Amino acid sequence: MVRREKMKSTYKHTNIIARDWRALAKFYQDVFACILVPPERDLSGTWLEKGTGIPGARFSGAHLRLPGHGETGPTLEIYQYYKNEPRPKTVANREGISHLAFEVDDVEQAMADVLNHGGSKLGDITSSEVEGVGLLTFVYLADPEGNIIELQAWK
Repeated sequence: MVRREKMKSTYKHTNIIARDWRALAKFYQDVFACILVPPERDLSGTWLEKGTGIPGARFSGAHLRLPGHGETGPTLEIYQYYKNEPRPKTVANREGISHLAFEVDDVEQAMADVLNHGGSKLGDITSSEVEGVGLLTFVYLADPEGNIIELQAWK
């Protein structure tokens, strides 16, 4: 067996396909202080069709710098295809990527901000001691388009 060195990798972004990319981007900017990273994009072409596997692929959107990681940190990429496929009902136990998590100072206040900006409640704020880690306070919510957000605080 030939061993090779592990490839270098860097986490870059998470993508959300939105019904209204501008409104969803504004939600993340207003609630979590994400920063728009120019340029806005309007992409199409055979290269995009080939890479995505979607005939006629065309989308627009932008990247938002996530808080707490500086100028080179990962982004939240919010795009809107010119023809989106509908999503199933939002539930926390669906297979695949489940949620975006934000550590906050005050879960209750952050939850109020999410709700005041069009988000919705999935669970209730709860706390539990996680052995060897500390006291976790968290809640699951959804952004205005149904993507799950976890708010958490550790003590």
